[in-house]
Amino acid sequence: MKYRHLGNSGLKVSTVSLGSWLTYGGYVANENAVNTILKAYDLGINFFDTANVYMRGEAEKVVGKAIKAFPRESIVLSTKVFFPMGDGPNDRGLSRKHIMEQADASLKRLDVDYIDLYYCHRFDLETPVEETLRAFDDLIHQGKVNYIGVSEWTAAQITEAAHIADEKLLNHFVANQSQYSMLYRKIEKEVIPASAAHGVSQVCWSPLAQGVLTGKYKSVDDAPAGSRAAEKSGSVHRFLTTENLGKVAELKKIAEELDITMAQLALSWILRQDNVASTVVGASKPEQIVDNAKSADVVLDREILDKIEAILAY
Repeated sequence: MKYRHLGNSGLKVSTVSLGSWLTYGGYVANENAVNTILKAYDLGINFFDTANVYMRGEAEKVVGKAIKAFPRESIVLSTKVFFPMGDGPNDRGLSRKHIMEQADASLKRLDVDYIDLYYCHRFDLETPVEETLRAFDDLIHQGKVNYIGVSEWTAAQITEAAHIADEKLLNHFVANQSQYSMLYRKIEKEVIPASAAHGVSQVCWSPLAQGVLTGKYKSVDDAPAGSRAAEKSGSVHRFLTTENLGKVAELKKIAEELDITMAQLALSWILRQDNVASTVVGASKPEQIVDNAKSADVVLDREILDKIEAILAY
């Protein structure tokens, strides 16, 4: 396993990390979830991601139970706040009230004393950025949180937060959890440059485009039993198009040439970006995380990257 610094901080995270969206706390049997987390740790993965909203807190409970097997200082644990956790008007967003209440609730569900990385799960148009930053800053001073991040913020929003933190002498965000894959490259033009300028790393989610980049789908109408397309879960159908499957077929030839799996090719392609600290995979069984973890050791040379770019561009 390889490790990279998270933003301008001194914290090092594994370049492959394990998430729990659409998996733990409901979609995957708890025993499989725990065994996958244990295997990930054995492989050198030290970065485990969840969120309060995943299965309304159940994913946090599963993750919290599994990590009891590890020395707390040996892992980096992240969770998030923003989405509704109740029916009340203040049970959502990035107000000080909601952040403080949900931080305590997450700590209880995870059964830990502190969160390593606490994310704003989305941008809140109804709350001043300074209010959010001050709440996060207080959580750091209280010892409940070590580092703070955002998820799916725009370049302008990341820049605004950095300027406010500078002006008010508040702690800076060091990570942006962003969707990024061979089939979804939106962050390349503006978000990555702005993040790099302000000491923010990308932590990339959906790196396999909801499984489409694994090569398991042969056609848009033929979904393997148990797959997300067959179960009608997630946003896989956004990526499951004839055009994309054609690209995957060509990419698979490159993977075969390199004697690696399609997943390893897709993940190592993401890690070519210096601004990417880690790519978050969602594994439902131990053998999947074994395959994914190997991507940390794959280095794609310029010739291969050019071939990949030619395929993705058409």
